[in-house]
Amino acid sequence: MKRAFITGSAGFIGFHLARRLLEEGWVVHGYDGMTDYYDVALKRARHDILKAHENFVATEAMLEDMAALGRAAEACRPDVIVHLAAQAGVRYSIENPRSYVDSNIVGAFNVMEVARAEGVAHLLMASTSSVYGANTEMPYAETQKADLQMSFYAATKKANEAMAHSWAHIHGVPTTMFRFFTVYGPWGRPDMALFKFTRAILGGEPIDVYNHGNMQRDFTYVGDLVEGIRRLATVPPGTTPVAASDSLSPVAPFRVVNIGNGAPVMLGDFIAAIEKATGRTAERNLMPMQPGDVPATWADAGLVEALVGTLPRTAIEDGVRDFVDWYRGWTRAG
Repeated sequence: MKRAFITGSAGFIGFHLARRLLEEGWVVHGYDGMTDYYDVALKRARHDILKAHENFVATEAMLEDMAALGRAAEACRPDVIVHLAAQAGVRYSIENPRSYVDSNIVGAFNVMEVARAEGVAHLLMASTSSVYGANTEMPYAETQKADLQMSFYAATKKANEAMAHSWAHIHGVPTTMFRFFTVYGPWGRPDMALFKFTRAILGGEPIDVYNHGNMQRDFTYVGDLVEGIRRLATVPPGTTPVAASDSLSPVAPFRVVNIGNGAPVMLGDFIAAIEKATGRTAERNLMPMQPGDVPATWADAGLVEALVGTLPRTAIEDGVRDFVDWYRGWTRAG
């Protein structure tokens, strides 16, 4: 029976991944700090669903608490660690950068140290498409230079990639960093556009549309992302590249992998999908670009598919409808 240690298990992506692994018969130990960056009730509701599985154990503690993290990982005896916990959000990193240092730098180091101590077969760590920053060549490929981050959040994630590479080189820990591209779907975070837009449209309130709507995002449905992580979990980096575009390090068992839909969507089309799913028309409040934001993202998905095969690509209309259906049920239940 395979065993996974997942940080951020009460978070959006961590919850979906943990539930998927539990359904496949894995033993999962979830670790989450239950911070109040957004509604803790949503986090507890996710964990309550996971706790219904007999093979799920949860520890509530902060990443910065090395003693608690070490005890939890030792109790789990994981084959795989998936590090998803982080202080998220591009805009919040302008307001409270220290929280990103504590969680995303100190916390990530603690997870790396636990992975070394436990001798895991594979450490998978979440990065972000935001590390591409000021890059204008698209689609974004893992082998592109990415040194011009435009938010402090992205800078901490790029630092994680450098830290993890050195750790893999020094200690031989097989490590995959995956760069997410605008993940959305049921149980999503309230600070993300889909949640905020849906809440406002259903409430008859205007929505803030940044850069006057001249934005594109490679929206990735959470179920498609989880499928990619699940497959990558059993494909630790070795010594042989799988493609000419492989980001595999020449000096460490380490690679960076994009997980995205590979098809950017205009913000206006995204809003139209919400309007269709809600049956309401949005009142748009056109705004300038936010500091730290980028006008477009677009993933080159060639490497991940060379590693694990073709991934599902949920259409934006279907994924948004799933979210709106969930949102309506969640707000009625609340």
